[in-house]
Amino acid sequence: MLLVLVTGLQATGKSTMAEVAARELGAPVIGHDWTMSGLRPYPQIQEALDAMRPPGHRRVGWSIMWALARAQLRLGSSVVLDGVARQPEVEGTRLVADEEAAASLVVMTSCADPVIHRSRIEGRQRQIPNWYELDWDHVARSRASWLPPDDVDLVLQATDTVGENAERLRLVIAGIC
Repeated sequence: MLLVLVTGLQATGKSTMAEVAARELGAPVIGHDWTMSGLRPYPQIQEALDAMRPPGHRRVGWSIMWALARAQLRLGSSVVLDGVARQPEVEGTRLVADEEAAASLVVMTSCADPVIHRSRIEGRQRQIPNWYELDWDHVARSRASWLPPDDVDLVLQATDTVGENAERLRLVIAGIC
């Protein structure tokens, strides 16, 4: 069994690579945005998350994702997590894998070129129910404050083709499984 975490800023190919890993492994993808979108229709929950210090959206989302990942691992299935994970989430994911006797793989997508990055966000429509679409201003603020996790097994650049990145990811997965 393998617990894969695909992290990186928005619009760097994170979800695309999570889907590649999932197809390679025959595994489900658990995405942070999809997880949290299920809570958005409930104003009381949003108020509680906002009232937490720091706000609890990230922490609660990852807690739910890790619980769902554990359930899949206990069924004997590999699982792929998709979200903007910082160092604490990478450490938490590795801990879940260790506790569930699974191997772990942390993949980070990146886009060094801000012009290409912006082109990837503009006009993007993910159509996640109850979720919002990001704009470039939001992503630019994220770029300015992003501290990439240091415990990463594979870095994929959005300036390379999807096919090239998918092949690199498949080779790493094949080497683990």
